[in-house]
Amino acid sequence: MFNTFKKIALVASVAAISACGFHFQTGQLIPKELQTISFESADKYDPMSMAMRKQLQMNNVNVVDPRSDVPVLRIHKVSTSDEVVSVFKQGREAEKVLIMNVNASVRLPKQDAHEISVKVNRTFFDNSRAALAKSAERDVIWNDMREQAARQIIAKMVALQHQIKTTK
Repeated sequence: MFNTFKKIALVASVAAISACGFHFQTGQLIPKELQTISFESADKYDPMSMAMRKQLQMNNVNVVDPRSDVPVLRIHKVSTSDEVVSVFKQGREAEKVLIMNVNASVRLPKQDAHEISVKVNRTFFDNSRAALAKSAERDVIWNDMREQAARQIIAKMVALQHQIKTTK
């Protein structure tokens, strides 16, 4: 009886959500002034640059060639490091914190650049007995961190909306 009620409640909630036109927002929060931008980085095939382009596409931001009438998003520096957090009894590293810092800026036409700084941390359990598996896991974690940093940069671009309106 209780399982039947759960199933009916689940079906009803899914039907209600789909019937009301619910959908995830993609790019609707980004200010109109930043819907078309030029993206610059030192290496356009760098993993961070690729992650940033992917997030811009997912948020319906048009990336165009550099022009004087569009804002410019520039990735200045991406730095990565790791710190040992805990060790095994034998003195080997057990757990690390992976740290990624990204410095970027958004320059609006005929205005100063607005600096954006993002820091992403993740913990990583480092077991030397499974070195190959941990190496692959570490690569996956770094890729996730790049995606998260790109999402944070876009979130900070949305926060620039107030500064854009006050400078006009």
